[in-house]
Amino acid sequence: MKVASGLASGRQASAELAAQAVRGALDAAGLERADSVLLFLSRDFQRHAQAAVLAAARTANSLQIFGSTVSGLFTERAELLDQPGAAALVIADGDGDNPAAGAPKLSFCGHGALPCEWLDGIPRVGLLDSDAQAWAHGRLHDEACCEIGIRGHQVGLALSTGLRLLSAPLPVDLSEAYELRQVAGQSAAASLRRSLPAAWREAPPLHQVAIVRQPNEPGIAILSANADGSLTLAEPLLAGERICWAIRQPLAAEQDMRQSLLTAKAALSPPDFALMFSCIGRGPLFYGDEDRDRAAFREQFPGLPMLGTYGQGQIAPVGGSNRLFHNSVITLLFAGAHV
Repeated sequence: MKVASGLASGRQASAELAAQAVRGALDAAGLERADSVLLFLSRDFQRHAQAAVLAAARTANSLQIFGSTVSGLFTERAELLDQPGAAALVIADGDGDNPAAGAPKLSFCGHGALPCEWLDGIPRVGLLDSDAQAWAHGRLHDEACCEIGIRGHQVGLALSTGLRLLSAPLPVDLSEAYELRQVAGQSAAASLRRSLPAAWREAPPLHQVAIVRQPNEPGIAILSANADGSLTLAEPLLAGERICWAIRQPLAAEQDMRQSLLTAKAALSPPDFALMFSCIGRGPLFYGDEDRDRAAFREQFPGLPMLGTYGQGQIAPVGGSNRLFHNSVITLLFAGAHV
């Protein structure tokens, strides 16, 4: 198995950037051709992605080209957010149509919500980026969805939601559709303020706060705090449920990322390569400088080939179904099944 990544950028979205990314990955792997290629393009390519995909196929001498347009790109060596670019991972001795038994399917979607048929059934891991283009077998899909399986590998999954719990589980006393009214004998807003650090109680940072039903489940966003003490949520709750208040903070998110990688690393043979699907609101825009999640990966797996993307949502299996996450990072580690 030979695997390597490549990244190319320029002033304009051109097919040559895709060819450069694949060529750089082939050179790094010591290959003349690839059996399959994961290719991601910046959103600048949305109107003419097919030409770039064909250029990648010609360079790799393979039609097994899979991927989508995304909000940002990165590899183990660099990241790209603010200009046209292409990132590729080339794989030799792989087969995109024959996944290992039980391994999740890589799934990429350009819709605003997770397709209904993806909610149940086989486990899926990947990303969602609204209005994105997606391709498989070297051709764009009209449905803007594609999937791929990686053959012959053990797969380890590290999920970092980046949420720090602020409370023990609390009962929901009263909830009407998307309006959460009472929690643990208090108005919803009062319960939230009580759980926040003192400095934030006067003006709660709702954009950083979420509600969590169970650990490692997607957080429920709070859309507004209302004059009657209720909170408007992005997802309805039922009376009798138990919830935790949680918050997103850079330090807590970084610690969560490190722990998720350590746990996955301990459960797997040394990996051959990795994929990371991060939220556009979780990378450098969240940390204020470099992407500390990517830095944590490099510390744990120095030199390991890795291809990553920033998107609007991340897909991962939780509790027997596939769920859509936000502000999260999902890392897949692939180790040869023969090891």
